[in-house]
Amino acid sequence: MKIIFTLNGRKVECEAGSNRLLLDLLRADLGVTSVKKGCEQGECGVCTVLLDKAPVNSCLVLVHQVEGRRITTVEGLADDELMKTLQRSFMEDGAVQCCFCTPGMLLSAYALLRENPKPTTEEVKTAIDGNLCRCTGYVKIIEAVLDAAGRIKS
Repeated sequence: MKIIFTLNGRKVECEAGSNRLLLDLLRADLGVTSVKKGCEQGECGVCTVLLDKAPVNSCLVLVHQVEGRRITTVEGLADDELMKTLQRSFMEDGAVQCCFCTPGMLLSAYALLRENPKPTTEEVKTAIDGNLCRCTGYVKIIEAVLDAAGRIKS
């Protein structure tokens, strides 16, 4: 089946079987390396993308579900000031170690700060709840998101 959607601001047309996962299309066919394959069950968040601005696990989305929709990955936000602020905070606050979870964490935090630029600690915890990190213990990640929120110009 033919699928047309927007990926990082560019129109994409592709052929895909009805049972093809968005994760596989993005990573294998379109070369989007920030979208990683982890648990393949929607538990770890390493395959997180923004689907019409909302974070979703691309391992749970069939390609036909993105017809006519917008998908954004970390690559698509390279020039976005909020994403740059988040990335700077993650680096300066030591919220990255192996970096396997980082793209999903960044996208989840980005979606939160777009909607709520001054979140509480509990709101940050809720926003990143679907992302597993095996290295940092989350404290530094939460601090980095709150730090980025404090850097946002109102």
